[in-house]
Amino acid sequence: MIRKSYKYRIYPNQIQQELFEKHFGSVRWVFNWGLEKKIKAYQKNKKTLSCFDLTNELTKLKKKKDFQWLNEVNSQSLQMSLRNLDNAFTNFFRKNGKFPRFKSRKDNKNSFQIPQHLRLDNKLSIPKVSDIKIKLSRAIEGKIKMATISKTSTNKYFVSILTEQDKNLPKKPKITKKTTIGIDLGIKSFATISDGRKIDNPKFLSKSFKKLKREQRWLSRKAKGSNNRNKQKRKVALIYEKINNQRSDFIHKLTYQLNHENQVKSIAIEDLNVDGLLKNKYLAKAILDVSWREFKRQLEYKCDWYGRNLLIIGRFEASSKTCSCGYVNQELKLSDRKWTCPKCQAEHDRDILASQNIKRFALIGSGRPKSTLVETSR
Repeated sequence: MIRKSYKYRIYPNQIQQELFEKHFGSVRWVFNWGLEKKIKAYQKNKKTLSCFDLTNELTKLKKKKDFQWLNEVNSQSLQMSLRNLDNAFTNFFRKNGKFPRFKSRKDNKNSFQIPQHLRLDNKLSIPKVSDIKIKLSRAIEGKIKMATISKTSTNKYFVSILTEQDKNLPKKPKITKKTTIGIDLGIKSFATISDGRKIDNPKFLSKSFKKLKREQRWLSRKAKGSNNRNKQKRKVALIYEKINNQRSDFIHKLTYQLNHENQVKSIAIEDLNVDGLLKNKYLAKAILDVSWREFKRQLEYKCDWYGRNLLIIGRFEASSKTCSCGYVNQELKLSDRKWTCPKCQAEHDRDILASQNIKRFALIGSGRPKSTLVETSR
């Protein structure tokens, strides 16, 4: 079974938008209500409330006069909010995430889930809201399992439809030296490939930074709560949205291209400590602009989809410092883009050498096969 999601732009009318806003607010309120209940129950009685306990209590709560407004939205969307809260606690205790925090209405992340009773033909219909205009840019394959309605900070609405396809992942080919490439991620060049190719860094944030800085400066001068401030906030949000769309499109195209090269059956990359690198205040903005984590995430699931091996070497391997003769240049600085090996006199381009060493380390066993199916698609 393969799970794949499809994202479409939707165009709700004024009445449908109001119903969406009720769903956003109710789902947020139920999440915060459940989080408060779980915290107080543990503080007072050292008791852990399960998702089922909260769901039963929510059913009783909806019958009270002061909470009748909860009946105006899809009940299953409210239950999904409590399930998400339960999953957040599970991830926290397994040390896969932070402690859940209360959601604010000021957050730009507005969404709710529909686990059942979704209908899609020329228009989209969900419980409580029907006949929503949708732009079906491509056909859906597989059985629909769930949908998520979301709203961006620029007031655009989208639906993400999760499907389950009745087919198996392709079998991974044999790992050989001839059909393997190594990729070194960087800032000056987004990626350097072991065959000598260099992918330029598009620097989307840097190119829009001057305009973004000007719009944010104007935003800071607007009176809080005024209409002019809200208009200016949307202008700033539109710039961020454009940068994000450009970056996502670039990474999608690159990861697709790497997985469809005829001679490539295995891809080797380095396990970068992105969180640690972001602590460098001089490089943090540039590292965020290249979005290495998103590149790795997309490469992982696309290698599964298209039957490619993904090999990941350890983050502490001296890939840019090790000459092919075995000499390790411990004095190499980040500013040194080229260096000459004192042992064999070979001249090295730092990035190309790193990509070749990533490939070599992966092939001799430093790398490990990675196979993780991620439930998303372009």
